[in-house]
Amino acid sequence: MTCGNYFSQQQRTFIQMRTVLKVVDNSGAKQVMCIQALKGKKGARLGDTIVASVKEAHPNGKVKKGKVVYAVVVRAAMQKGRCDGSQVRFDDNAVVLVDKQGQPIGTRVFGSVPHELRKKKHVKILTLAGHIA
Repeated sequence: MTCGNYFSQQQRTFIQMRTVLKVVDNSGAKQVMCIQALKGKKGARLGDTIVASVKEAHPNGKVKKGKVVYAVVVRAAMQKGRCDGSQVRFDDNAVVLVDKQGQPIGTRVFGSVPHELRKKKHVKILTLAGHIA
């Protein structure tokens, strides 16, 4: 195993505490840091809800820096198996900010979103997304 391959394997883990994630909606936040994954002991995967703190935000957005928010993981670097035997994996970790009821804060979702969110009851995020992978 080469050294470069080893480090790429190390980065593809669960989304856990202190993981910095990209925000892919127009809620005003740019980056959030995971505080807690609401399901599972190890961490969050595709479609899971997390509690996060806003680290970077646009000056005139709906959310401000330092605010604690809920978010749904829409892209994860860790691969996830599908029923047909294929694997889905993304280059980055990305979230969409939601309220306590699970409704998105923003009105647009940028980039591709996997259709596994339909099984996790996040259909509203799928309708806002431009591209479904």
